[in-house]
Amino acid sequence: MKKKSWISHLILISIGGFMVYPIIWWVGAAFKSNEEMNSINIFPETPVFSNFTEGWIAIPGFTFTHFYMNTFVLILAVLFTTLISCSLVAFAFARLDFPLRNFWFAIVLITLMLPSQITLVPQYDLFNAFGWVNTYLPFIVPHLLAGGIGGSFFIFLLVQFIRGIPRELDEAAKMDGCSWFGIYWRIVLPLMKPPLVTVGIYCFLWNWDDFLGHLIYLNSVDKYTVGLALKMFVDSNSAVPWGQLFAMSLVSIIPAIIIFFFAQRHIVEGVATTGLKG
Repeated sequence: MKKKSWISHLILISIGGFMVYPIIWWVGAAFKSNEEMNSINIFPETPVFSNFTEGWIAIPGFTFTHFYMNTFVLILAVLFTTLISCSLVAFAFARLDFPLRNFWFAIVLITLMLPSQITLVPQYDLFNAFGWVNTYLPFIVPHLLAGGIGGSFFIFLLVQFIRGIPRELDEAAKMDGCSWFGIYWRIVLPLMKPPLVTVGIYCFLWNWDDFLGHLIYLNSVDKYTVGLALKMFVDSNSAVPWGQLFAMSLVSIIPAIIIFFFAQRHIVEGVATTGLKG
């Protein structure tokens, strides 16, 4: 039995090392010079710490502080609109009786199986007709309407949670003269902290990684996010400063890593919780 366990652990460690190797190489490459980039060594003989300082100011006329601010402004706007709109829509599906409620909820779930590439061209034509290209509106407005990246999943997650909240709370609030919006705002919303935290984390991570959307709709460098700024390091007409590129790409994932490691407990709790805790 011990031999089998030892073999199993050895296999898992080998697979884990194989999967982690690209990340280790990436970290090492962030401290390499261009001359050492093709060497077989994972880590450089002489670390080049200036890759981080020079990479931070490598874009002419801008620093990565500007691109970080752009990204955080966009993500926070998307995050706020997502939490409000998805919670309202989920409350309506879970609590209100309106014509074809089950049909519309089924349509929302069907969109979970719809690849985003299918709607990419029609959405671009629509937003271009509105004059929204090269603005942040193509990202904010869909989330304001409970759409955008992950909108259907967020609605489904919140609906399942609200259905676990006893309806007796609604009835008691109605007897006190509370409207449906009052029930949502005063009763249901305060109880939705676990799934809302989960929605916020997923929304932050998925929109932080939305390189394709940012690439399509943003044209001006002053509106670029961090992902698009990294793209500017690669120029077919000149030598690519690989060390600076890897250094800045390493820095670019720090917010996502911090959010994930500090909030992973809330992710599990939000997904697993389906009702009130005793």
